[in-house]
Amino acid sequence: MTHDPRSAMLRAALDAAERGWYVFPLRPGDKRPALHGEATCNYTGACANGHLKWEQRATRDPERIRTTWWHTPYNVGIATGPSNLLVVDLDMPKHKGSSDVPDGAATFEALCERAGQSVPTTYRVRTASGGEHLYFTAPDGLRLTNTARTIGELVDTRAWGGYVVAAGSITPAGGYEALCGSVVAPLPVWLQSILQPAPKASQAPSTAVAGQSRRYADVALATETQSVATAQLGAREGTLFRAARALGRFVAWGDLPRHVVEQALQEAGESAGLSAAECRSTLRSALNWSIAHNQSSRRDPA
Repeated sequence: MTHDPRSAMLRAALDAAERGWYVFPLRPGDKRPALHGEATCNYTGACANGHLKWEQRATRDPERIRTTWWHTPYNVGIATGPSNLLVVDLDMPKHKGSSDVPDGAATFEALCERAGQSVPTTYRVRTASGGEHLYFTAPDGLRLTNTARTIGELVDTRAWGGYVVAAGSITPAGGYEALCGSVVAPLPVWLQSILQPAPKASQAPSTAVAGQSRRYADVALATETQSVATAQLGAREGTLFRAARALGRFVAWGDLPRHVVEQALQEAGESAGLSAAECRSTLRSALNWSIAHNQSSRRDPA
């Protein structure tokens, strides 16, 4: 094993590219991109036709990688979107001395148990903070984006618009180390159902006529409730989560009372086989998120 940082980082970049992943340089010993920003772009070279951000400049071309890493031990960033990856980031609590705060791994394990699934076996990387990155292949034709605490506390995801630090990279806080599972597993369907964006309200009827928006909300409530009640094992909690996020906007807009949505989805979730506690926990987090994100952004459909 080489102790030359430049050679080690070059090998890490080439290893990632050999997997079909798109890489770009991060600052040596850091997690931030080493590429220039738009404010300092001189619009030459790769940016001759317009400024290119790190996601656009990421590459899996071995020659470009060798040229970039030949003289400088850049850390390695993996652009998850172009690489067709969805990476689950299991973080550690900021205050590590607090034993009553579960870390991201514990939260994710609990979520898997509630979904009736085991923790997926896939390629994993230990992060500098002691957390983990779980790599999954994203579904074809589905453009997932980054999430923060959508799944749970200290559980984020990286997809389009995001990147992760590759195994082999080193920071002052520690290194990134591949743990187990050389094969990247497909994104589980039950997890995809949680991450997939909730349906937009763009297909709703016009709200110009008084009461029409409320009628659409009532139809949406009935549809989502039926969807939850008939969800199959492995997709029940994800379906409940998506339904709550979809209906939360109507609560934020004043079209549906929150207690009505909670009661309908609670009953539907329990009838599908979820426990009362599981339903309450899922509904609380999903509705809180949806209401907070829709309170000041109502869009009357055209």
